[in-house]
Amino acid sequence: MIRLMLLLSLLTAFPPLSTAMYLPAIPTLVRIWDKPLYLVNLTLVIFFAVYCVFILIYGPLSDKYGRKPPLIAGITIYIFSCFLCALSINVYMLIFARVFQAAGAASAATIALAIAKDRFPPNQREKVLSYIGVIIALAPMLSPMVGSLILIYFKWRWIFIVQAFFGIISIFFVSFMAESNLDKKDVSIRQLTKGFKNTLKNKNFTSLVICFSMLSLPIFAFTAASSFIYINIFNIKETMFSLYFGINAVCLMAGSLTCARLGYKIGTFRLINLGILGGILGGILMLLKLFEGPLQFLIPMAVISYTFGLSRPPANNLILEQVTQDTGTASSLMIFSYFILGAISMAVVSLEWQSKITYIGSLATLCGLFSFILWCFIKPQIIANQKSINSRN
Repeated sequence: MIRLMLLLSLLTAFPPLSTAMYLPAIPTLVRIWDKPLYLVNLTLVIFFAVYCVFILIYGPLSDKYGRKPPLIAGITIYIFSCFLCALSINVYMLIFARVFQAAGAASAATIALAIAKDRFPPNQREKVLSYIGVIIALAPMLSPMVGSLILIYFKWRWIFIVQAFFGIISIFFVSFMAESNLDKKDVSIRQLTKGFKNTLKNKNFTSLVICFSMLSLPIFAFTAASSFIYINIFNIKETMFSLYFGINAVCLMAGSLTCARLGYKIGTFRLINLGILGGILGGILMLLKLFEGPLQFLIPMAVISYTFGLSRPPANNLILEQVTQDTGTASSLMIFSYFILGAISMAVVSLEWQSKITYIGSLATLCGLFSFILWCFIKPQIIANQKSINSRN
């Protein structure tokens, strides 16, 4: 089980590896290519937009052909596109290369969740997802540090070569992984896509996805704007930026670790409540600007990140419990919602706001309030369904 958990962690870490490691290089690319921040940030925004589109493709493919074939194909695309990114001579070529990098990376996180649903029973899956969340948090914590060191001793292009190396490691271990989808659907792709319609008709599933996706918007906004805020506004060097960014990742990891260790005592619904209320609290703290210097951004984001890490594993598990078939499709829709809203959030925060910190604080507060209201409407129905299932069993 440990070996599979480590592999799933590496697969679901592809998005943060593909973005966090690259963040310290954004101010450098703005300078050497003499392009505005919003244009260079398109390498992030378009990555997530394309990533979302292909998430919807890999899920049904994994239901039809099994988990391994589309996963190996996607990682192969990812590896070659990393080298294409490294060869980019301008921002437009890099944007083009990032399109293919996103198309490959989408296979990893989507199918990894489907494998977790295949291999682990519900009572074990939440704990497994929590431990995976702990390991995943190391990726955005260590990646900017690695990216910063690469910028000091090498050129920015080596960041993508290192990413290709992680892809090679992944495809090696995936090739030895046992197929987990033993109930492949022998239907046409057109028939298989009907699974999207059936899954979207599941009101509990759809409502929970919307509710918890909103909580991720300030996290994505932070990812897109953090290098600009810390380096340009607070005049922090690239190496120190990786430390500040890493603190945020530590908070995510601590939240997931707390969930793994104490989640069974606290309970799924209380963990989710804490996650929603923590996002609101962090947003309010950011708007009040109670702290000086970088701390006015660091401390509120730490609160948001910790409570998000605390609530995301039980939230994801609760979403997956709402479906009994088309698991790959459901996983695709869930991750698609996270990342398409995230891409929008990253695009909007990249605009010329008078204060990006105020924008992120407002976003965290409003999204938290929206999720809280929606959660209050959904929770009674979810509890009633769980009681009904338990009584039948």
